[in-house]
Amino acid sequence: MRILKGWGCVVLLAFALPGMVFAQAVKLGSGSYFLAPKASDKGMPAAPGRTEAMLKQAAPTNQWYSNLIFSAVPEALYALPLTVKPTPAGLEVALPSKEVVPTERHDVEIHYVHRDALVVSPAAFEPGPAKLAKVGDWSIDILMARGADELRATVAHGSPYVQMRISRGDVRLRLPAAGERLPNADARVLALQVKGKPYALFGPTGVVWEPVSATEWLGRMPAGKGYLSVAALPDGKAETLTLFARHAYAFLDDTRVAWRYDAASSRVETTFTATTKTMEGGDNGPLLGLYPHQWFNNASVEGRLGPAFESVRGPIRLLAAREFKTTLAYMGFVPYWPAVKDSPKLELLKELMGKDEREARRNMLREGKGAYWQGKGLQRTIKLLDVFEQQGDAKGSEKLLEMAKQRIEEWFDGSSSKNYFHYDKALGAVASYPDEFFTVEQINDHHFTYGYWIRTMAEIALRDPAWAAQEKWGGMVDLLVSDIATAERGRADFPFLRNFDPYEGHSWASGIGLGAWGNNQESSSEAINAWAGLILWAEVTGNSALRDLGVYLFASETESIQNYWFDLHKLVFPPEFKNVETSMVFGGKYAHNTWWTDEPRQIKGINMLPITTASLYLGREPDYVKRNIEALGPEMALYAKFGKKPPYAPPDDVWQDIFAQYMGLADPAKAMAMWDRWGSVELGDSRTHALHGLLSLEQMGPPDFSVTADTPLYSVFRRADGRRTYLAYNAGKAPLQVRFSDGKTLTVPPRQLAQTP
Repeated sequence: MRILKGWGCVVLLAFALPGMVFAQAVKLGSGSYFLAPKASDKGMPAAPGRTEAMLKQAAPTNQWYSNLIFSAVPEALYALPLTVKPTPAGLEVALPSKEVVPTERHDVEIHYVHRDALVVSPAAFEPGPAKLAKVGDWSIDILMARGADELRATVAHGSPYVQMRISRGDVRLRLPAAGERLPNADARVLALQVKGKPYALFGPTGVVWEPVSATEWLGRMPAGKGYLSVAALPDGKAETLTLFARHAYAFLDDTRVAWRYDAASSRVETTFTATTKTMEGGDNGPLLGLYPHQWFNNASVEGRLGPAFESVRGPIRLLAAREFKTTLAYMGFVPYWPAVKDSPKLELLKELMGKDEREARRNMLREGKGAYWQGKGLQRTIKLLDVFEQQGDAKGSEKLLEMAKQRIEEWFDGSSSKNYFHYDKALGAVASYPDEFFTVEQINDHHFTYGYWIRTMAEIALRDPAWAAQEKWGGMVDLLVSDIATAERGRADFPFLRNFDPYEGHSWASGIGLGAWGNNQESSSEAINAWAGLILWAEVTGNSALRDLGVYLFASETESIQNYWFDLHKLVFPPEFKNVETSMVFGGKYAHNTWWTDEPRQIKGINMLPITTASLYLGREPDYVKRNIEALGPEMALYAKFGKKPPYAPPDDVWQDIFAQYMGLADPAKAMAMWDRWGSVELGDSRTHALHGLLSLEQMGPPDFSVTADTPLYSVFRRADGRRTYLAYNAGKAPLQVRFSDGKTLTVPPRQLAQTP
């Protein structure tokens, strides 16, 4: 029986252990997953908020609109620049504005709350419960039907319009306060100033707008023309209203993103295409709102951008076009760094290797019991193995490899009553048990969690491809890859790019989008770790389509991180926000905090870990790295003065290994001075790996982003004296000739890392 596309042959069997109920297992190579939770384990939540057609597809969890499909009373959806919220009274539409909110940490959060909304509803019938009726890559249709009566609304990222269709009757508009009608010669248009913000409704030819009261209007709709656009305007200028009227009748029908990785130039070109249906008048096409990461330094849209909305993501600038493109450089990585051959600290490194080898099994799962902590422990072990292998300790590296394989087999074979994977056919999602951080209950963090496993398996496959083959243990990896990175749309088994938001250019962590602020993501760096894992797995398995997808996700997310977590271009954070970075990005706010502590070192470090060879993007702006580290002193002083330490507080140097390695991306000498061999070590890292990374950077210099290569697995470093080190890895079976953009070439043997002398 074949259940999921591309997974290979599977066999159904009955599976039970003493004291547990029967659970149906599916054999996948040497591994197994289950079609139901075992024993008393709870399953993933139902997603009933979908139309019959959408129920035939996998549920689009972890998206900006996912709360709609899980909640009978949906929260506000942050499409940006608009927010919308389905209610029994109709569809709320608002243009949120900045609020600066002081915190108990004595800093501020920046909120763009859904407030003072316009409420649009049919006058002839009461709208039904909201359901997801259609999805594009950055647009959705919301259906609020009751019998044959329907209100359908199209909402999209970047769109200043909510486009509506009603099956019959007139349209009612309720305002949050008395509105002032703005002058306008087009009878189809109702333009209003409401609480200082301009809005406009664009009805069909023949509509008559009648005031009912200072806060209510009625749109008398002509027969057979039940359509209108509701828009917020970036300003009250007459020319802006004219611009909006020109494009208001181009209703979005679909939105698509396409990516192309050009290995020769190491660039990713992303094309955003909107298709529309013209409701009346000429075919003027859509009006799209571009986020900062899409318009900044984008020569293809220069001179074509119109007015801008202020938003939580910075200025959203309008473009009258059906399509636009972005081009990003892909700055690669290698699986591991080469041997350190000449350093006065080699004896210390050897000493640490011995200690970490002795404690490797215990350190594989120091905290937690679920797949997240186990994945971190497995990757920690493999990164330790890298050092043993490169430093010539074959016996130690083989021991660590076998240790990691054994632990993976224990999870993947399905024989454990506690540690296993379950596939939910109704949702189209893989759950891991035991539940941790609500990965089952709320479908949270799948890319974080499975990213560790995928990367670990990929790096084992570099050493033992037969063990990781699909007919052995690789089939389970393909299952996890499909869960977080299915590239086909409309499938029944998995949704399109579960965690990734193609328009915002970054991932979302919450499966159900719980809360008044929309979806969120905290550890952007763990998302990057997942996409690095995809690239490695694709390279070792020869899957060029998956490789291209991984490169697209890696390049896109790193660009969005630089904008929305670090604000490197100073386009996003307002002057009231004094922190150097934000650690948590929500649909409608950002905050300098974490889900589990307000201790500053962990707030900052959560968007750095795990530090690996794929973390070089963090060093793109060396001055920013230094400024970010320097901010720790004042932040810790403030925390010491006002913070409330828990009974078991972390050490004062918590994650010092992470910060030292982060500094190494800007100033290796300073980083080495920061590192303390006796200091705190983050549980996904080891002293051995941290020191080896620091010695590597001390030897090669910080990353050089001015040079690219025509292969995905490469890195370039540059010392202060100008000497460059070029690295490239060949995951294939034949020698590879790598060409760097500055003319340097490097011949790389199969399954090896090569470097310039």
